[in-house]
Amino acid sequence: MALRTIVQDGDPILKKVCRPVTQFDDRLATLLDDMKETLLDAGGLGLAGPQVGVMRRLFIALDERDLPEDEENIPEDWEPKFIECINPEILERSEDEVTLYEGCLSFPGHNGAISRPRKVKIRAQDRHGEVFEMEAEEMLARCFCHETNHLDGITIMDLADHFYEDDYPDEDEE
Repeated sequence: MALRTIVQDGDPILKKVCRPVTQFDDRLATLLDDMKETLLDAGGLGLAGPQVGVMRRLFIALDERDLPEDEENIPEDWEPKFIECINPEILERSEDEVTLYEGCLSFPGHNGAISRPRKVKIRAQDRHGEVFEMEAEEMLARCFCHETNHLDGITIMDLADHFYEDDYPDEDEE
């Protein structure tokens, strides 16, 4: 496995619509494994193909349902679990939404207030081309929506009602 470079703000690839994945082979498996390593290294929850320069409809998400409750005392044998979504489509979105600040590895330091459904149902393929459907709630649903948006060239910069910037001065500094 290898770390991939995460595409940053200003790169036109982030505004393009991705093409479907048609070959389920060793190259795809290597890409997914590299994306996992890159995501863990960056400390994110999800990573889409265009964020590593690949214009294909795929993303990975850290399965936050499996994260240890006490993040300060993670067992040594704990292994993160990932959800691999290839050619994903959102089938259903709940009508109830929640607005939260959302970050993105391609836009470090920018956190946008974005409304997302509390629940979604997706259909996707795994690394072997097998179709699956899955329901997700709360943060995982938000992650699925965020990463699917990347595949359509839509970013938090397009969706946010307003931003909280990490570099705003603290009240003490003014």
